[in-house]
Formats: sequence, structure tokens, C-alpha cells
Amino acid sequence: MLDKVVIANRGEIALRILRACKELGIKTVAVHSTADRDLKHVKLADETICIGKPSAKESYLNVPSLIAAAEVTGAVAIHPGYGFLSENADFAEQVEKSGFIFVGPRADTIRLMGDKVSAINAMKKAGVPCVPGSGGPIGDDAKENAAIAKRIGYPVIIKAAGGGGGRGMRVVRAEAELVNAIALTKSEAGQFFNNDMVYMEKYLENPRHIEIQVLADGQGNALYLGERDCSMQRRHQKVVEEAPAPGITEEMRKFIGERCVRACLEIGYRGAGTFEFLYENGEFYFIEMNTRIQVEHPVTELVTGIDLIKEQLKIAAGQPLTIKQEDIRMKGHAIECRINAEDPHTFLPAPGKIEWFHAPGGPGVRWDSHIYSGYTVPPYYDSMIGKLICYGENRDIAIARMRQALDEIVVEGIKTNVPLQKEIMRDEHFQQGGTNIHYLHKKLGL
Repeated sequence: MLDKVVIANRGEIALRILRACKELGIKTVAVHSTADRDLKHVKLADETICIGKPSAKESYLNVPSLIAAAEVTGAVAIHPGYGFLSENADFAEQVEKSGFIFVGPRADTIRLMGDKVSAINAMKKAGVPCVPGSGGPIGDDAKENAAIAKRIGYPVIIKAAGGGGGRGMRVVRAEAELVNAIALTKSEAGQFFNNDMVYMEKYLENPRHIEIQVLADGQGNALYLGERDCSMQRRHQKVVEEAPAPGITEEMRKFIGERCVRACLEIGYRGAGTFEFLYENGEFYFIEMNTRIQVEHPVTELVTGIDLIKEQLKIAAGQPLTIKQEDIRMKGHAIECRINAEDPHTFLPAPGKIEWFHAPGGPGVRWDSHIYSGYTVPPYYDSMIGKLICYGENRDIAIARMRQALDEIVVEGIKTNVPLQKEIMRDEHFQQGGTNIHYLHKKLGL
């Protein structure tokens, strides 16, 4: 097992990693900015190091400081959590070259899956179903691009090859809009991602967002842990996630899961990962692979009984998977609400001091968070302050428990999106299950 791990992140995921390390007997090093001295995991870690000012560029994104922290503390590995540097191939490479273990995939795998074009090609090779598209980057030949769009069929979507977070994409519904849309997306892609390569795909009108959780040890073993539905989103940011996805049968799960496992083995994947799909009319279409643990991983943990962070750490220590595919059973239902420090109507971040906090509880309620009464939410980072996850024997019970938990939670002193989450849980279409990725957007009139 790993002796000592640097937790190169903050907030709830840092606390989550610390808990898994403690359980496995791994010593922990918490790196933090000056704004995060009072974070819960910083107070609980075996060692702490301040690595810079509040700005992420001067702390959590400062690679030399992170590697220096590992060196001076005698750590053997660095866990990036999610966000920040978790899917940065250069960082993974620098960690490994410096003699440490990167808790995650190899740098070349991150690069392969980080570029949407190479990722799609790799998936096609492995037999994973993909959205009909250009099959590679598109150039500046307007006639050729028009022919590609005609072959795919309108509407199409122009996407940045190196994009993410909902940026660098544009829907085109008619040929007259095509040239301008490509030029604008190329410009955006260059600005945001330092890579102006774009590609074209069929735009699905009524899709759900369904993703498959995988684990692979990089030693010839891989398995899938069922699916999550993450369709309740706004501006391409997930708001509610659940597992299993309503309406997905065991046969469908097996079909898509086995193809994801095959892809993991073919690309030599190592660690936890997620294959994201659009799902429409009984068909799965690959969008991208997230080469890290995700915010919504707890819903998978609750329905499978598998601790994903522990498995990550064991894989990083060089241990082969001990779980077999036949051991994985989806049992019950889990729902997660992301709790953000933001205005529930405008979604503007709302940092500040939490005057009073009361956590929800009861059967099947899990609260993953770093906040407490008196904690000040800093303005420099993501606005998520916690994840509320409720489990039940079936979906109706999980929703009922979530409604009660949302009524119980108290966060005074700052605005949160709890009122929005309450509204979603009462929504009749959500209760029926199977809403598409545009549903919340339309409901809120965005």
C-alpha cells in the first residue's frame, strides 16, 4: 500500500480522499492556499503545507509547489481529486518524472482521451457507439464542410477538439449558418483551449446524459459499475445525478458496459474513469471520457457498495483488481443534489461566512461536505459546498428521502441553490424519470 499521499485539491473531494487514506492506513499531506487554512481536511491531515495565495494559479495550479510539497514531506503519490490538474497530462507526466505516483491514468492516456477527435477514433476502434460525425478535424474548405454536414444531416454541432465545461460548441441548423459557426467556434477554441481544432457531429434533439463508471488496473483487468443519469443540468453543468438511470435495462447496461471495458483494455486505462454518452431512442452515443473520479461518484458507490476512492488508491499502489464483474450488483436507487453557494435564480456565486449550518440525516442520507458553522466560503473557487446523496430501496423512496433531507439542511449567512433542488424534487416530470438534458434549461427559461 502507498505510504504517504499528497492531496492536491480542496473542499469536499479533498476530505473524501483523506477519509479513504485514513481507512487504508495511508498518511496524508494537505496542500492549501492561504484562503483555505481552515478547511476541514487541512485540520485532519497528518501534515499540511501552504503552497500559495488564494488564486488557483498561485496555489492549486502551481505544479512546482505541488511537487516540492511531495518532496519535502517524503510522500510517494499525489492524488489530484477532480478539477484543477486531474486531467492535465503534462502534470501527470511531471509527477511521474519526479519519481512520484500519479493517482490516475498515464499521461499518454489522458492526452488520448483529452482530445475529442482522438478519443472518438479510439472508441470507434474498440466498438463503442459514437455520434455520427466528421470522423476527424474539419478544415477551411467551405464546400467540403457543407458536404460533411449534409451527410451527417442537420442540425449539426461544431465542437472544439480540446474543449470541456460546455465551452467551444455551437449548434448549426441550416447550411447558411455553417461557415460563420465554424469560424466562431475555431476562434473560441483557440482562445479558451489554445487549440483551434474543431470537429462536427450530429446534434441530437432529445438526448439524455448517461455515463458508465469504470475501474481498470492497467494490468489487464477492467470492469463497469453500471450507469448514472446526469441529464438534469443547466448551461452544461450537472445539478442532479442518479443511479441507476431510469429505463435502462440489464441487457442495455451489459451491452454498453462491456464495450467500455473493451475500450479500457485497448487503451491500457488505469484507475477510475467515466464514459459519457448521449442516449436517445434506445441508442448510446459516446461524447467523451473523463479520466478522473467525478463529483457524482457517490451515487455509484451507494448502489454497488464499491468505494471508488479506495479502489483508486489500491490501483495506484500497483494492486490488481480483486473485484470481478460478476460481483457487481446494482441494488436500490441513489440520487445526488449538488449544493452550491449561489443565487438559486441567477446562479451567481454567493461566497461569504456561514453563520449557522445544520446537516441533514436519517436512513440512507449521505452528506459529503467540508463546510461548518463559522466557515467562510472563499470567492476564488468553484461554488459547490457539498453533495447531498440519498439512497432508497427504489427511486420513489430515494426521492422522498431527498425531499426530507433538503427540508432539514440549514445554511444561513449565504445564498444556496437548495430552493432550486427542492423545486426539482417536486417536479412531476423529474419524478416520472427520463427527462432530457434540455429540460431544466427550458423549465427555468434560460
